[in-house]
Amino acid sequence: MSAAYATFGLAPAMRAGGVLANGDFEIHRDFVDFIVDGRPLLFQLSDLDAVSPLASDVPPAIFTAQVRSFLGETDAPLPSGRYVIYGCPECEDLACGAVTAVIERDGDDFIWRDFGWQTEEAVDLQLNGYHGIGPFRFQGAEYRAALDSLLGGGTEPEGARRRVLLIGARVAVLAKLAAALRTIGIGADITREVGAVHADELRGYGAVAFGRAVTEEERTAVRASFERAGVDVTFVDGLAPIIPLLVAQIEHALDRSPVERRRLTRLVAAAGEAAVEVTSPCRVRLTAYRLDRLYRTHAHEVFDGVLEAGRHRIALDAKAVRGEAFVVARTSGSVLVEAMAR
Repeated sequence: MSAAYATFGLAPAMRAGGVLANGDFEIHRDFVDFIVDGRPLLFQLSDLDAVSPLASDVPPAIFTAQVRSFLGETDAPLPSGRYVIYGCPECEDLACGAVTAVIERDGDDFIWRDFGWQTEEAVDLQLNGYHGIGPFRFQGAEYRAALDSLLGGGTEPEGARRRVLLIGARVAVLAKLAAALRTIGIGADITREVGAVHADELRGYGAVAFGRAVTEEERTAVRASFERAGVDVTFVDGLAPIIPLLVAQIEHALDRSPVERRRLTRLVAAAGEAAVEVTSPCRVRLTAYRLDRLYRTHAHEVFDGVLEAGRHRIALDAKAVRGEAFVVARTSGSVLVEAMAR
């Protein structure tokens, strides 16, 4: 089969979980994405909330089986030689819909073709095919080397690093935050200082979140403890005791993907509007949170729609951002948080 050669690679990716303003929540998922010609394949599929089968939270035996399946060492899981490329991030059930494609060998090369949206055993490519995607021909050596690296743990997401250490004075707030994080699949522990914690324990954390009451001296001591342990961890300064806001800050901190491989790359909130930049067409949701004079939380959904690639300015309701206010911008793959500038 003729097809132009495309480069193939793999990179860690994230489906950002979160606690939404209406009380719903979305599960956090770490996975390995497919990089085709230097760009995540997922971004070529319009606005799709999905993850690859190479997720960090699947059992090791299943993860290995998925890798070997993509290498053609086992039979295709679906009829007509079709493989699930991206599936539902919540349940991974085919009935929820999945992007599938035929993967076949042509000599030493691997070809991915006939991409389609599938919800049952058979797929109608005329009706549900991704007609502008593929076929992709990958050089065998490059393709195998990328997938083989997963079998040695090279690019597989670090599930153990999906833990957060919460440090602060308001135990009730920290307990609610820890419960919210655990609900979306992120482990959380609460402490006041880490000076006596063994370095091996510190290596299990991907982020440390400080409450507003933590002094600069205490923050410095915590940073020094992680530095001595040789742990590359992200430190988060909590903006306000608003649980969905803090969850969004932590989700952003756990995103280790390069900025150029994210859909949402910029958020500025000032002068009654939000400036947002996205790298590919996607659904963007903007939520404003504020504290009133009695420190009660108010949440307002201010925008929910699909934006084309580029920079956009979105007007914000003055009532939603008066006083001490914050804006959260969310796509399926990333989240940004900004305090409203005055």
